[in-house]
Amino acid sequence: MPSQQRGCKPKVPKYMIVNAIFYKLKTGCQWRQLPISALFGCRSYSWKSVYYHFRKWAKQTLWLALWQKLLSKHKRLLDMSSIQLDGSHSLAKRGGQAVAYQGRKKSKTTNLLIITDAQGIPVSSSSAIAGNHNDAFELDKHFDQMLYNMKQATLATAGLFLNADAGFDTYGFRTACFKNDIIANVAENTRNNKKETEKPLFDEQLYQNRFVVERTNAWIDGFKNLLIRFDTCVKSWEAWNHLAFCTILLRKL
Repeated sequence: MPSQQRGCKPKVPKYMIVNAIFYKLKTGCQWRQLPISALFGCRSYSWKSVYYHFRKWAKQTLWLALWQKLLSKHKRLLDMSSIQLDGSHSLAKRGGQAVAYQGRKKSKTTNLLIITDAQGIPVSSSSAIAGNHNDAFELDKHFDQMLYNMKQATLATAGLFLNADAGFDTYGFRTACFKNDIIANVAENTRNNKKETEKPLFDEQLYQNRFVVERTNAWIDGFKNLLIRFDTCVKSWEAWNHLAFCTILLRKL
C-alpha cells in the first residue's frame, strides 16, 4: 500500500480497511451496511472512510498493480501450457460508464474479457466494454491491451496456445495472435461461410481445456459484488474485478 503523503492518516491499520473492502466484495452489501463494529472492534470508524480509501486506491489502479505483482511473484506455479479466452456479461442495474442494453440478457450489461491459465486462474483482463457489443468488438485493441498487462506481470506470451470459442473466430483476431507468436486454437464460426480450403487448423483435444474458463466465471460469480454491477464508475468496477482475481490467485496457489 502506498504511504499517505497528504491529509489525515487513517485511524485504523490499513489491513482492517482492506478486510472491510473484502467483506463487501464477497457479500455484495451496501457500503452503509458494512458491520463496522464487527470489522473494526471497539475502534470508532465510518463506512464513508472505507469507501473513500477504496475509491482512492481504485483511481490509483492499485488493485491492478497488486494483481500483476502477485502474478509475477507466483508465475512459476501457473500452468501456461495453454491459455483460455472468454467474455463475461454482468447486469448493470444503475447504468453508468461502459453500460448498454444486451438483447441476450434482456438488460443493460457490461462485458469483460478474461484470459486464464490452464488451471482457470485469471492472468489478464480487458477494460470494461459496453454490453451491446459482442466479444469480438474491437477485439484486436482489447487483446493488445491484455497482452500488455501480461507482459507487465513478466509473463511470457510468445509460443502460447490460446483456446477460444467460435465468437472469437475473426480474421483480425487470428492475425493479432499470429503477430504475437500465439497459436490460436479457435472453434470455427460456421456463419463466416469459409471455404473448405481456408479452414485453419483446430485441435479438438486441446480445445477441451477451455472449460476451465467457464469454471472461472463461476468462481467470479461467488463474489456477490460482481454478480450485479451497481458501480457507475468504470474504475471502481474494474478495481472490484482485479481484487477478485487477486483472491482467486491466492486461494488456488
